[in-house]
Amino acid sequence: MSLMLTILLAVQVISALAIIILVLLQQGKGADMGSSFGSGSAGSLFGASGAANFLSRSTKWAAVVFFVTTAGLAYVSHKGNSGPAIESGVMQNFQDRSVPQAPGTPATGGAASVPQVPSAPSTVPGTPAEVPQAPAAPESKPAENK
Repeated sequence: MSLMLTILLAVQVISALAIIILVLLQQGKGADMGSSFGSGSAGSLFGASGAANFLSRSTKWAAVVFFVTTAGLAYVSHKGNSGPAIESGVMQNFQDRSVPQAPGTPATGGAASVPQVPSAPSTVPGTPAEVPQAPAAPESKPAENK
């Protein structure tokens, strides 16, 4: 990692922490964290509204430093990449190959390579050759009166 990248990264982390602390110290409309850290007593040092102005100005400059270092990090990190992004990608050594065959399967396709099931006589009931015929109804003779 270059020295410039390391310096920019350190400044960005410090400015991010400063923004967090400065935002938490500012007075809000209700009960806030600033009063618990004694920002109410700091009014005598900065004047009547001097603490609020000082904290808001400090927050503004910490945010400016944060955005400048972000832009600097983006510039420095992309400056080193002179070639196309594809060369440094994950698929750099990928070779376009066809799908490999599963072990034990023939390399030639088609219907001839599919194994056939030997044909056996049909043993499924309900085929016309195996349906038993219903017995014939007995013939009824007309009754003779004697």
